[in-house]
Amino acid sequence: MKSKKLCALLLALALTTALLAAGCGGNQQSQAGGKILRTANGAEPETLDPRTAVGVPESMILRQLFEGLCTQNQKGEPVPGVAERWEVSPDGLTYKFFLRSGLKWSNGDPLTARDFEFSWKSALSPELGSKYAEQLYYLKNGAAYNKGNAKADEVGVKALDEKTLEVKLEKPTPYFLFLTTFWTYFPVPEKVVAANPKWHTDPKTLVGNGPFKIVSWTHTDKIELVKNDNYWNKDVVKLDKVVISLSDNVKTILDAFENKQLDAAEVTPPLPEIPRLLKEGKLKNGPYIGTYYYCVNTAKAPFDDPRVRKAFALAIDRRTLIDNVIKGGEAPALAWASPGLPDAKAGDDFRKVGGDLFKDNDVETAKKLLAEAGYPDGKDLPPVDILYNTSESHKVIAEALQEMWKKNLGVSASLSNQEWKVYLQTRNAGNFQLARSSWIGDYADAMTFMDTLTSKNGNNLTRWGNPDYDKLVEQAKTSSDPAVRMKAMHDAEKILIDEMPVIPIYFYTNKYLENPKVKGVIRDALGAVYYREATID
Repeated sequence: MKSKKLCALLLALALTTALLAAGCGGNQQSQAGGKILRTANGAEPETLDPRTAVGVPESMILRQLFEGLCTQNQKGEPVPGVAERWEVSPDGLTYKFFLRSGLKWSNGDPLTARDFEFSWKSALSPELGSKYAEQLYYLKNGAAYNKGNAKADEVGVKALDEKTLEVKLEKPTPYFLFLTTFWTYFPVPEKVVAANPKWHTDPKTLVGNGPFKIVSWTHTDKIELVKNDNYWNKDVVKLDKVVISLSDNVKTILDAFENKQLDAAEVTPPLPEIPRLLKEGKLKNGPYIGTYYYCVNTAKAPFDDPRVRKAFALAIDRRTLIDNVIKGGEAPALAWASPGLPDAKAGDDFRKVGGDLFKDNDVETAKKLLAEAGYPDGKDLPPVDILYNTSESHKVIAEALQEMWKKNLGVSASLSNQEWKVYLQTRNAGNFQLARSSWIGDYADAMTFMDTLTSKNGNNLTRWGNPDYDKLVEQAKTSSDPAVRMKAMHDAEKILIDEMPVIPIYFYTNKYLENPKVKGVIRDALGAVYYREATID
């Protein structure tokens, strides 16, 4: 125990030293006339290839390095990005995007419509194995190509010339323009990718088209970006440099922020500090379309029994957890899809229409279900382990659930924490029973939650599948009638909660640290962060 504490102390000191060094260097350059934003991302990105990226740590960096056909304005709305305008056919199935003149990659090479065609088709290619390939299933034959049932030239994206991209969809998709702001739809440079499959791992070869370009990447420490002079809208970029800390030690990040070594941090600080930071105005809290949950491996005992899964879900006192542990104004998650998503009628919220799908802290029902599964008061239950990525916040939440399950069910659960990359590998390989997880919406429609848990979705790590659920989600995808779409998704969500392959804990709020001197950062309720128009006094 003593040696572990010493290692933890040395690690914290090392991280603090790195942050201080980065901050001091930033101050020196700032005094020399440059504007430098020092921020924290929360973890080492798994990849900086937008075609294969999945997590939030990747998304913030990718939005600085790349730009899609559309981007977002200060209200979070899709506006022209690489495409200066577009046309949509009356049936909503064909889009024609007209790219801006003189577009260039950060290395000076011309960017053309062909790069978009290549990027989208390669993201769908079975060979690449992108977990987010389903984001491109909206394209005609996108799913068929990804599953090996169609050819690449049958996919509904085609460069008509260097400046014109034609996109054909499987069905009308009202939120398609918003989808083009998402990183899976970003272009990658065909010439660079063809020459070096590992192009995205080295700052020397990582070429983008966004407002910034990468100049250094010290793994598990920091990434440095500088203004991209080849960006088409470079005149709006006021920052000369962005230094991004990759530490996942939120206590170290908070200390650096309060010591003025960081200007902002896109992370939630240690939970006990949240009330103070909110009161002092250092922590900002906005709407966020996302759910904090535990992913359940339904292939591993005892969670191969839905009664056990539901018993664990019902034996959580979410309100007490939020009020006494998390303390950030979150709401108990008593369903899967979070608030903030539209329903069939204008002005209606999908979550409010669907309501709560189970009771919070329903210990009586939980105990009954566990007994029915053959484990009265937790007797004879196989060992249970909770996996979470290293974070003090995730730790205290896991400890709270551990205590609740002991008290309410008689279950003794162990805790396992792993560094971010190892945790991702463990979770992806299915070597867990319960894994701390989160899902942040990709676009403002309930489908962003529902299709994540279909049987063959690459982001479904639960090993759960239900044909009726899949059919309802597919019905919602293929119908253009809002009433039909929403009813199908509400019905699907009821199936999901009845079988509980995920245990929703709470609905997020968007918490981030930011110095009042920082202005112009674009943030939306889906977690998008853009430093394109940011500045610091």
